[in-house]
Amino acid sequence: MSHQLLILPGDGIGPEIVAEAVKIIDLIIKEGADIQYEYGVLGGSAYEKYGHPYPEETQKQSQSADAVLLGAVGHPKYDQLERSLRPERGLLAIRKDLNLFANLRPAILYSELVNASTLKKEFVDNLDILIVRELTGDIYFGEPRGIHVNENGEEEGINTMRYNVSEIKRIAHVAFQAAQKRNKKLCSVDKANVLETTELWRRIFTEVGQEYPEVELSHMYVDNAAMQLVRAPKQFDVIATGNIFGDILSDLASMLTGSIGMLPSASLNETGKGLYEPSHGSAPDIAGQNKANPLATILSLAMLFRYSLNDEKTAHRIEKAIEKVLAAGYRTGDIMETGKKQVSCIEMGDAVIEAMQGI
Repeated sequence: MSHQLLILPGDGIGPEIVAEAVKIIDLIIKEGADIQYEYGVLGGSAYEKYGHPYPEETQKQSQSADAVLLGAVGHPKYDQLERSLRPERGLLAIRKDLNLFANLRPAILYSELVNASTLKKEFVDNLDILIVRELTGDIYFGEPRGIHVNENGEEEGINTMRYNVSEIKRIAHVAFQAAQKRNKKLCSVDKANVLETTELWRRIFTEVGQEYPEVELSHMYVDNAAMQLVRAPKQFDVIATGNIFGDILSDLASMLTGSIGMLPSASLNETGKGLYEPSHGSAPDIAGQNKANPLATILSLAMLFRYSLNDEKTAHRIEKAIEKVLAAGYRTGDIMETGKKQVSCIEMGDAVIEAMQGI
């Protein structure tokens, strides 16, 4: 079966890290895979070319692709643009356009990197958490929204948190199915004691949970969940939550592993089509310096093979290659430690390619 991929390098370090992932795609194609890919623009690079962060041309490309691999978007030089034209609006737009409602963000600590975490080894050794975040609803998209002058003549900002039953049900099914494939434990995170939106969330998760009797469902308020992620993170297996809480908790969980430069993500729709990107940002301060860590992007590519192309064998091969590279002592600057070999972005990518050829 032929697969069409869209490659969106993005801004900042995006082109550098994506280039290393594309090397792997080229290797897989050379070995016989029926995959084609094309490049497009999103974010700041799209604004520079088309005057919009998610132009019509990119929209057409993304709709026809089986999966999208994205580098990163954003740069401080665009901060003065009106909000609708900023790079981050392009990311929100493509998620909405493709109906990418389920964001999967693993927080995995490789044993070779246990000393990179700021937490004690016994709290994070063998850490493996999956956060399932609803991505197209909640306060980021709810209406009404905006800044206006109220009846007292004072400026007032409004954002609306809202979820309907069908939105909650579909993300609940994704979370329960993910838990089924792991350790059959799911923690749903909300603020049901204060927010009616998440009161509904808790009720629907409980109802859907009856369809998955083998999965142990628990509920936790978001403030306690943040505390528990730092206090005892290994109590969690799969965490499911809404858009704004998931945004915050997934970044918190990522830093338990020592470097956000190691963490991939997948955003999926109901057919398995996905947008795959590293969890880190565009890091414009090191852009163009060949210093960036490409491993989160390469791991995102592994997720692409797993979830959108249904190729578990290739996904596992990529992940094993990264384990081999780390075990051999190769490190980019963000994960460097005494006694290891510091390498550039390109050198790390080449090391993964070499390791793959032995698997």
